[in-house]
Amino acid sequence: MTDRRAFLALASGLLLTGGALAQQQPAPAAPPALAPDDPRMAERSVGKPDAPVTVLEFFSLTCGHCAAFSKDVYPRVKRELVDTGRVRLVYRDFPLDQLALAAAGVARSLPAERYEAFVQTLFATQDRWAFNRNADPKAELFKLASLAGMDRETFERAIVDAPLQRAILEQRLAGQQQYNVNSTPTFVFGTRVVPGNMAFERFAQLVSETR
Repeated sequence: MTDRRAFLALASGLLLTGGALAQQQPAPAAPPALAPDDPRMAERSVGKPDAPVTVLEFFSLTCGHCAAFSKDVYPRVKRELVDTGRVRLVYRDFPLDQLALAAAGVARSLPAERYEAFVQTLFATQDRWAFNRNADPKAELFKLASLAGMDRETFERAIVDAPLQRAILEQRLAGQQQYNVNSTPTFVFGTRVVPGNMAFERFAQLVSETR
């Protein structure tokens, strides 16, 4: 949705309550905007700020393909491209459902230095908190957040923070408008938009072709 009114309807429809993260709620009025200087929406990235190549990753925390990239490809990307100073990887939220939106809000409510590890943990444990029909997703998400150092009060605020959720959805909308993102994961190498998971060799090739 690229129309502002349609976006606000999307934002309202995806807003969560603490009672049931995976259940659709009646659409409330559009939430207020987040303060522009709120640190929770500051850039989340790994790598040196002056790395010669910047790669954007649009992802949803409930996306199986994103989890596969995180598990199978990202460790080598981090080790061989990010840690060596060749690449700066910038995380861009693109939640595909209510639960992904809730998890994104929790991740951004942690201290920035804990963000990457928490996101990678969520991908590694996706079957436990996102796709386990026998478990309460909110309870499972809190267990993981608590291991990252988040207390219950902060967690409860994060999953119902309407301005934060609106800001996350606005980042998703910006990805749709600027890069025509419509699936996850989608990577942007400079100005080149590449959807879908990929092998490390393909990722490294795209990095080498980026100027």
